[in-house]
Amino acid sequence: MEESSWAGGEKLLRMIRLLAAASLALCVFLGTSDAVSAYDVDLWAKILEEHTRTVGDIAGTRVDYAALRDSADLRALMVSLDQIDPEQIRSREEKLAFWINAYNILAIDLVARHYPVDGIKEIGSWLRPVWKIEAGRIGGQSYSLDAIEHQILRPLGDPRIHGAVVCASASCPPLRREPYRRERLDVQLDDNVGHWLADPRKGLRIDHEQKRVYLSSIFRWFAADFESTGGALGFVAEYLPETERQWLERYRAQAEISWLDYDWSLNDLERIDAPTSAPASSPGRSRTSREAASASDLPRPGACRASRETRPCTRSSARRSPACLGS
Repeated sequence: MEESSWAGGEKLLRMIRLLAAASLALCVFLGTSDAVSAYDVDLWAKILEEHTRTVGDIAGTRVDYAALRDSADLRALMVSLDQIDPEQIRSREEKLAFWINAYNILAIDLVARHYPVDGIKEIGSWLRPVWKIEAGRIGGQSYSLDAIEHQILRPLGDPRIHGAVVCASASCPPLRREPYRRERLDVQLDDNVGHWLADPRKGLRIDHEQKRVYLSSIFRWFAADFESTGGALGFVAEYLPETERQWLERYRAQAEISWLDYDWSLNDLERIDAPTSAPASSPGRSRTSREAASASDLPRPGACRASRETRPCTRSSARRSPACLGS
């Protein structure tokens, strides 16, 4: 009888513990949801749909800063960011999605407030470059673009962020025409990196004859972030078509890396030099052929091998500007 009572008590105690754990998990979930609810991600989706265009030039996506300069939607979005409590965002995936979106929003707003400019770097000064000035307020605190990138995003340990954050420049990875969302983050990040690297003008190209790999200067500037993937070549290998991946595996020890020039000119719709696509009919339609993302008109990874090199590259001009997967 005593053993039976003791066993029953143990079973009850286990049930109480399970219920307590479930209640705690629910509280955490609701806390995260409440923290993020002030931030209007659907409004960000609307802005991307209405004020960006997929293009065939180096930018990949261009932004209508002239329209956004007086946009009530952008002002409302900035207000919603100021009301969120980012400390309550607990999961790594949600942090990545939120802060990538925040960086891109603040970069666009910063340019729109100073528009017209030829490039984002015009906004800052020699003493205080644009990366270090206040870009906006989140949760009642001021943030610079540098603070978001170096103090928040990079420490999260996912090098794919470098294919997602866009500093309003032509050689940046193409701005994704939908918000990053926790539940689809892996697919979105892989898709964006794939399209960026497939672009012959600003991502990657291989010159087989010279055994030379041309890479975005981003891989040089943030080399430490790619060490966990076997360096820049180890990282990009995962996004190459099979024939190029096999070539890289064979000649990796012999291949030399050259860094592409970075085009810092503004990714402004007014500067377009190629036809645009129509606005996305719904958030996320035009980029993800892998899973309905935003900018499907961009070249598919590995699709531009027949293109020609545009020019050799150094750091002086821009952050990303490759030619194609060469001969």
